[in-house]
Amino acid sequence: MAVYRAVAKTPSPTLDRRLTQLSNAANYSRLWLGIAAGLAVFGGRRARRAAALGVASIGVTSLTANAVVKPLLVRRRPDRIAAGVPEERYVRMPTSTSFPSGHAASAFAFATVVGRELPAVAVPLHLLALGVAYSRVHTGVHYPGDVIVGALIGEACGVAVRRVARRHRS
Repeated sequence: MAVYRAVAKTPSPTLDRRLTQLSNAANYSRLWLGIAAGLAVFGGRRARRAAALGVASIGVTSLTANAVVKPLLVRRRPDRIAAGVPEERYVRMPTSTSFPSGHAASAFAFATVVGRELPAVAVPLHLLALGVAYSRVHTGVHYPGDVIVGALIGEACGVAVRRVARRHRS
């Protein structure tokens, strides 16, 4: 809670618009699906495989985070007004519960599986995933713990999807 309040109270007008845009771009995994489409269209066989695994990992992760974990561990969304989150940062407040962050989970699932298939993009994708995760706290819709656990769920699901795909490929 203290970290959430510190983020809320720290002025950052330069970052506010960019992080709001990044958070919105990740809605419904549009950011990751767009990257997957780019890999599929402009990449070779390996990039198409990475894109397909990335999309599959988003599906598995979304199901895990939203249909399994969220109903089991119900947590209210932060009160960004009481915490003092500036209105310029606001994104649409989701109606689902706060824990874990589905945005962070999908971001890290995609970055993990695609990064392992295409090591040259691992660091940039993970930095982008980290930006999405932070943006959810910055915009006031998640507590830091929500995005940390979401990232861990995403990482685990990404590894699992890749392992299953490798077994079936052999």
